[in-house]
Amino acid sequence: MFKSVKTGLGLACAMVVLAGCSSTDTDDTAQQQMVEQTQEPVVEAPAQETAIPLDNVVYFDFDKSLLRGDTRELLIQHADRLRGTGTSVRLEGHADELGTREYNLALGERRANAVRDFLVLQGVDAATLEVISYGEERPAVPGSNDSARAQNRRVVIVK
Repeated sequence: MFKSVKTGLGLACAMVVLAGCSSTDTDDTAQQQMVEQTQEPVVEAPAQETAIPLDNVVYFDFDKSLLRGDTRELLIQHADRLRGTGTSVRLEGHADELGTREYNLALGERRANAVRDFLVLQGVDAATLEVISYGEERPAVPGSNDSARAQNRRVVIVK
């Protein structure tokens, strides 16, 4: 009787081992391959660099058309973005209301030309830069005080 129990237990153990060794990996693998073939490939969009907007106004001192030191870095950043792109840019020169209309038109033009010349020195194509002067005709800030005048002495970079 022990012999038959022993044999029965041996057979039971063998069956358990065989059942544990049998796997459905081949079925799972086949199913996985079928799923992969029917699914659309996942394509990740390339990460796009978001350009930080730059200030588009360059300010000038009273009755001056020389670039201030604090504006040079801004213009270098503009030049870096414009260089080689062929993007057309309009440089609008402005002045405060002090002085004659003709003087302010000429001053606005000298200011816009100063910005243009700096950008060209930084490698921007001169053919893409348009200079225009509005003189005192388009003030950014209305008023006849020092603060308003300081904000009106400018060149606006328009893309």
